[in-house]
Amino acid sequence: MTDAMLKALTHPLRRRIMRLLAQRMHARAADLAGELDVAPNSVSFHLRSLADAGLIEEAPERARDRRDRVWTPVKGSLNVGTPEHPVADEILGDALMRAMVEDHYELVRRASSTWMDFISGRDDSLTSNFMHMNVPMDHETARVFFRTISQMAADAADRFHPDDPGVHVWEIDVIAADDTV
Repeated sequence: MTDAMLKALTHPLRRRIMRLLAQRMHARAADLAGELDVAPNSVSFHLRSLADAGLIEEAPERARDRRDRVWTPVKGSLNVGTPEHPVADEILGDALMRAMVEDHYELVRRASSTWMDFISGRDDSLTSNFMHMNVPMDHETARVFFRTISQMAADAADRFHPDDPGVHVWEIDVIAADDTV
């Protein structure tokens, strides 16, 4: 992830826009503004910032006419850093990771509001899930494990479109730590 990407994503509204675009796969500024309850000109400003950073791009094939601007996320743009491709600005990387942790807490709060209805049997529709596992594995197996999860998510995203009947967009956070953390 470039410094421009990191800077763009440290803004909470831009992360909300990115999550919504990831769910919808494409959207117009006005549609995003309505769903986020934010002024359209503000959303347009933040969309341009995300585009300038290389996180989103226009999807002209989705436009109704030449003036219509439809945006879509750039695939693979949300990888903060790895040992093979370390983050250039550690302070910015840390700020983004801390903001993403706050977003994760919000997802846990939203998901936990539905658990009791499911586990008590009052509602049999699976709308959220919580899993905790202790799995012994070495570092290489863990790398393969997380790559496999990422590939499974990408395969599912390629199979379904969020506008298809019966399809819901699942927001999935995976957090893991070995016994040294």
